Amino acid sequence: MNPTQITQALEAKFPGRILTSHPLDKHPRIHLDAAEWRGVAEFLAGSADLDFDFLLCISGVDYVAEDRLCAVYDLRSMKHRHEFAVKVYTDRGNPSIPSVADLWPAADWHEREIFDLFGIDFPGHPDLRRILLPEDWVGHPLRKDYVFPREYHGIPGSYELDWQQKPTYPA
Repeated sequence: MNPTQITQALEAKFPGRILTSHPLDKHPRIHLDAAEWRGVAEFLAGSADLDFDFLLCISGVDYVAEDRLCAVYDLRSMKHRHEFAVKVYTDRGNPSIPSVADLWPAADWHEREIFDLFGIDFPGHPDLRRILLPEDWVGHPLRKDYVFPREYHGIPGSYELDWQQKPTYPA
């Protein structure tokens, strides 16, 4: 199926629940609210015509000006050799998107990474915990309003440079 046909199949199955669709974009996709994601994901994975059996990646996005976060799911059907994406939006104040780790096992680590760096909760995830940062780290570094700590357990977070001074290097 081509992206237009995939979009039409999704719009027929989920009338009025797709926020927008972009089948002719360089990154063909639909946009959804988080509440709609689980049903759409099950259809994408389970429909014989679509058969999206491979999750390429999940990317987190912070739309701070719109007060929401997003997870972008890039999917592929190995059988039908087509690709499509789904952007799932959630509220920035209490971000939550249903886990799809049971549908696509690769989502396990991707969801953990987005949880760690963006703070999106994935209810239903089998082991949702930090994956890149220590458990006691405060905040989520890929949010646009994140303030980098001056230090962590005595380790400096950054060095202030005097840009007027020429740097010196060891011989």
